[in-house]
Amino acid sequence: MRYLTVLLFFTLITSLLVCCGEQNVPQKDKPERPNILFIVVDDLGNHDLGVTGSQIYETPHIDGIAAHGTMFTAGYANSAVCSPSRASLLSGRYVTNHGVTDWIGAKTGEAWREQKRSNKLLPPDYEHRLSPAFTTLPEVLKQRNYRTFFAGKWHLGGEQQASLPTNHGFDVNVGGFHGGSPANGRYFAPFNNPQMADYPADKGQCLSERLASETASFLEQKDTTPFFAMLSFYGVHGPIQTSQPKWKKYRDKIVAMGVADDGFKMGRMLPIRQVQDDPIYAGLVEQVDDAVGIVLEKLEELNLADNTIVVFTSDNGGVAAGDNYSTSNAPLRGGKGYQFEGGTRVPYFIYIPWLKQAPKTNSTPVMGIDLYPTLVELAGGTSSSSIDGTSLLPLLTGNTLPKRPLFWHYPHYGNQGGEPSSTVRYGDYKLIRYWEDDRRELYQLSNDPGEQNDIFAKEPEAAANLDRRLSEWLRATDARIPLTDPAYAPAKEAAVFQRFATKKMPYLEELRKQRLTEDYQPNKDWWGSAVD
Repeated sequence: MRYLTVLLFFTLITSLLVCCGEQNVPQKDKPERPNILFIVVDDLGNHDLGVTGSQIYETPHIDGIAAHGTMFTAGYANSAVCSPSRASLLSGRYVTNHGVTDWIGAKTGEAWREQKRSNKLLPPDYEHRLSPAFTTLPEVLKQRNYRTFFAGKWHLGGEQQASLPTNHGFDVNVGGFHGGSPANGRYFAPFNNPQMADYPADKGQCLSERLASETASFLEQKDTTPFFAMLSFYGVHGPIQTSQPKWKKYRDKIVAMGVADDGFKMGRMLPIRQVQDDPIYAGLVEQVDDAVGIVLEKLEELNLADNTIVVFTSDNGGVAAGDNYSTSNAPLRGGKGYQFEGGTRVPYFIYIPWLKQAPKTNSTPVMGIDLYPTLVELAGGTSSSSIDGTSLLPLLTGNTLPKRPLFWHYPHYGNQGGEPSSTVRYGDYKLIRYWEDDRRELYQLSNDPGEQNDIFAKEPEAAANLDRRLSEWLRATDARIPLTDPAYAPAKEAAVFQRFATKKMPYLEELRKQRLTEDYQPNKDWWGSAVD
């Protein structure tokens, strides 16, 4: 694999040709204990990459991973929000089993009323750290004599809870603390991160670049033992910021392509972005891609690329509503925080250099929990039978896996407008159970990936089958469910929805168009960015 070629001359055809040119490398080159680079981007939507269909965002380095490896087109996060999904990646367990069902810091019970949303339910409590009872992926790899490194967003507990990356199997932690956003509330130095030093020379540096540089420095360490490096970007989570040159690049591109008259439509609770036309977000995406390029090029420079597995994914879908209303996941419905495909379907790529005949794409539904046993098996280890994930090595070698159900449980409202619900996918069918009124929706994803046609009443046999599987799973995992708020007032809730429709939506449309004006300037120094 030659990432530098992808950087300089990237097109999908070129990438495929490069890959095909390596077909004669023999299978015997498989290392006994390969290096592993595990890249997680925060809030990156399934269609936020060039290779997955974006016509706006430019991501040649990330696209190159997909082009050389296997792209799972039905890859899912284990939750539509960050902390639960990240706990599943590290533990190999469903959210109901590790107990982190919402982003750590979200309010529950009667405290939810402080959000002034006047909702029908009170969300249940959840675990506020990744429990030390679970043997994490880096801990299993350390048993195989791996060096382990973490850089970036953690959001699974903090120092006071003894739940930093170094408490869960990582030898080194750069930048991972209890919070889920950049510590200084911005993407440019000084970073003021309690787990990462600031240097005078960093002025104007982008946080994504800094995390990539720290990862590259780790790779440079001379050591004969294999490594597991997890690069967990804070981007593209809010705040949405970029440099002035990148904003201008994408502003000009979007204007040249034509600006839609309307960019939002109302969901049940909040406006939802329908088009990818935010030039600031586009720049933030490209900065993450630039950072990925730094690490991939370092692998090449150090002659490590041929024995390093590269995994790339996101912790949940793109933010289409709430937070910063950053992107559109169309044609998928919803986004981060939602029970629909836009909330949980994510980019999911695995590149294994010595698997020269690995399929370029695979449509089997897979989840974040599957990466744990997959990587442990590739490292020559064995996963505990108590984990919920399944090794994907059969799919990566051109074989199949037995059909299985996949489950989600999010008994919370969150910030983006999704509803408390539980979900099961089995084959082409997906059933959603709503906790507010116990209603069900059924979709056949093979011909309705946008979940526009509820067929619950038309397909009673399929609906009953999935509903039974979901009920059994919820009981078996002792899932926590929300309770009705005795103070619930439907009229107050309706007034909240009306305010979002009549005030928030016009504001978002105005802001959207302001960001595309030629003289747009968020502040006088573009967040202090001295370099592009």
